[in-house]
Amino acid sequence: MPEMETTIITVGDTRTCNVYGSPKDAKIIFEKHVPIPMRDGIELMCNVFRPEEGGRQPAILCFAPYGKDSYPPDAQFARIPNVGALPFSEWTGWEMPDPVYWCPNGYVVISADCRATNDCGGEHFAHFDPQMCRDFHDIVEWAAEQDWCDGNVGSNGVSYLAATQWLGASENPPHLKAIIPWEGFNDFYREHVVHGGMPDTNFFREIWGRRMNSDTGFIAKGATTEDMVAEQNNRPLMDEFWALKHPDLSKITCPVYAVASWATAGLHTRGSVEGYKQASSKEKWLYGHGRKEWETYYAREGLERQKRFFDCFLKGQENGMRDVPRVCIEVRDGFYDGRERFFDDFPVPETVYRPLFLDASDNSLKSAPVSSSAECRYAATRTEDATDTTSWDFTFDKAVDLIGHMKLKLWVSAEGADDLDLHVAIKKFDKYGNEIYFPDFQHVEKGLAASGWLRVSHRELDEEKSTPWQPWLKHERLLKLSDGEIVPCEVEILASATGFKAGDRLQLIVQGYDIISVFNRFKHEDTVNAGTHVIHTGGDYDSHLLVPAVAVY
Repeated sequence: MPEMETTIITVGDTRTCNVYGSPKDAKIIFEKHVPIPMRDGIELMCNVFRPEEGGRQPAILCFAPYGKDSYPPDAQFARIPNVGALPFSEWTGWEMPDPVYWCPNGYVVISADCRATNDCGGEHFAHFDPQMCRDFHDIVEWAAEQDWCDGNVGSNGVSYLAATQWLGASENPPHLKAIIPWEGFNDFYREHVVHGGMPDTNFFREIWGRRMNSDTGFIAKGATTEDMVAEQNNRPLMDEFWALKHPDLSKITCPVYAVASWATAGLHTRGSVEGYKQASSKEKWLYGHGRKEWETYYAREGLERQKRFFDCFLKGQENGMRDVPRVCIEVRDGFYDGRERFFDDFPVPETVYRPLFLDASDNSLKSAPVSSSAECRYAATRTEDATDTTSWDFTFDKAVDLIGHMKLKLWVSAEGADDLDLHVAIKKFDKYGNEIYFPDFQHVEKGLAASGWLRVSHRELDEEKSTPWQPWLKHERLLKLSDGEIVPCEVEILASATGFKAGDRLQLIVQGYDIISVFNRFKHEDTVNAGTHVIHTGGDYDSHLLVPAVAVY
């Protein structure tokens, strides 16, 4: 292992001058390659950034496998289109809090590497297993005992660094006083490995195929690791392997500031919302925004939200944080055009769940049940020779905000196959017929209002966890279709918030292949689709879209 190094960082030099609110004469002590002993005797490695003036301050932990020395992350951000300029210093690791912002504000920042990654000890790396949970616990308690820490430890970070917070907080380390999981999954199987039962064949396989080795990835020399691509192929259903990677969120009791973006559906949105909903913390908040994750995290407004929360729960300042409404939702009217609304809980208690019934006779959505039955047929795979997509439209006669979970119930059958992959999207059009785009996953700028997926053989519901507005799939067995069989299924459309004015149009898209397919995005190319899909509507077939209507005042 490398020896510890100490450097003095001067805020205001060319490497730190673009950080909000940092005094230009402040100095930071940077301790590199600091070993942390675990309960089983192995050592993990971390970097510690702390104010030069000394004394004891609260500590902010970020914990991930990517590499504590991954600063600056500019080259990685540059691989992804439309990220834009990010105001952090060159001492900021990948998706980590910026020490040049936090240290002058009276905090210590610790970036720690996971077991069996980079220069850390350990023989085997495994995503989100109970050992990672114990390691998070031990790092928190180690930090609390250092002479530069006042015993109060928080955690902060984006994506994987948020996921490790959900995991570690479920262990309840005694000195963990607050967490800010900024857009991160916690149900590894449902939110990353598959979408509605369909394996992600692009983003998931690219990131874990590329990074899970010791040459071009982050695995320590000589360590072993899970082959996540093989596990995805070999374990298509929820089993003990995937279940062990899902923390018991109800065990979390520390204060939580959970952040969800409507733009990271398919990776982070669901976990952020479920983390808030399921945590047992008496003091918890949810901030749902419609913008890009890194840009919002490092923006001045994002930093001030984080600081106010930590100042309250790590420094004990009564700064009004406890009086902030528990849920703040940005309702998107357009691209980077939204309104913040405040509520007591999520899902929003005053929501009216409104069914819009599919009518295949004219491909419309109707407010009342449709009496006459009809069929809509489309090619199950992309083709030049036949219709391979469907759209269903509803025009609002008065303003409404759709905030929260949507559900699509469909009666379907397949011709030429015993299964169906359904790709579902919600789009918005203004009264002039213009499509209104939104930020979407991997910083797509012509994105959707909301998304959902379902492999119909995975349609079995967990009746205890499902609600009328959010189906919860078991994923424990395959229910294949027999020839000519018509079955009901429920598609979870991930949480979102979109405003519609009178004359605006909601469009529902249902098809058999990815609705958006661009660089570095998730894809679902291992399909079960063949032949023709049939959607049955009207009469005995109550196919409908359930929307979460919240009145506009």
